[in-house]
Amino acid sequence: MKLVIDAFGGDNSPAAVIEGVSAALREWDDFDAILTGDEQRIAEELEKHGLTNDPRVKVVHAPQVITCDEQPTVAVKRKKDSSLVAAMNVMAAHEADCLISAGSTGAVLTAATLIVRRIPGVKRPALAPVMPTAGKPFLLLDCGANSDCKPEYLPQFAVMGAAYMQGVMGVENPRVGLVNNGEEEAKGSELTKAAYALLKETEVNFAGNCEGREIFSGEYDVIVTDGFTGNVILKEAEGLASALFKMLKRGLYSSFRTKLGAALAKPAFKSVKKTMDYTEYGGAPLLGINGGIIKAHGSSDAKAFVNAIRQARLYVMGGVTEKIARGISALAAAESND
Repeated sequence: MKLVIDAFGGDNSPAAVIEGVSAALREWDDFDAILTGDEQRIAEELEKHGLTNDPRVKVVHAPQVITCDEQPTVAVKRKKDSSLVAAMNVMAAHEADCLISAGSTGAVLTAATLIVRRIPGVKRPALAPVMPTAGKPFLLLDCGANSDCKPEYLPQFAVMGAAYMQGVMGVENPRVGLVNNGEEEAKGSELTKAAYALLKETEVNFAGNCEGREIFSGEYDVIVTDGFTGNVILKEAEGLASALFKMLKRGLYSSFRTKLGAALAKPAFKSVKKTMDYTEYGGAPLLGINGGIIKAHGSSDAKAFVNAIRQARLYVMGGVTEKIARGISALAAAESND
């Protein structure tokens, strides 16, 4: 398979990107890497890792970079020679199976929609990070691509999320929940009540409403909501995890006795930290685009890029784009029959 990687997306590019690519190529031999960005700087990094003449690596020269402080639509249209736009053009030409970028989220969403375009029938693409729980992880979508949603978007999110969990995470029949302020079908806003009725008619394994306290219970494989609510959940979870670790650290190092206890519990704390570490999951897929798009965290290091590449490989091997296309087609057919 061929993976195109925006070598100048993210805070630690291009060094961390190419270090991650190098490590991934040592671990797996089933993919070629297409790197987009300034070819001279990429060549310097490739040389450090002994990849200068490696036939598995191709470079597409793109001297411009889209930064996070630029207006996405304007930047994508003006910076035709940027590393991100070049990567999207590779995808649009069907010269790669999946794209990875740690660049501006807004620019990735815009470029994917304008250049690669949506799968036929998809009303809106959805950003979908994998989230940890005390048990198994779940997929949360949408997390910011669509702040304002119509009820008919959410059944499509459910279909797309289920396809991802089947193809990448190996979940046979993903349980889908709808974020709401109560379990009852009649509870919620006009959006959630209308979406509930539509979700009941889909072929996904819809498990009903999911209250806030149940989101991280591990009972759901896919949780759908509008992009505004999803982004609040995501950021709140990140902030709460950070605060809890700080409070634990302060409490555990408050006395000699607690320090002894902390030393004994250190392996357990490391295990929990690893479970909550975003670098373990690679990135958030942008589902609904006509090809794999993985949006890695802006501060991704080499380890995070290795995991993003692992994720991209599984996305392609799991046929996620094809699964989504079939699911959306079936959903549209069911709606027309109604």
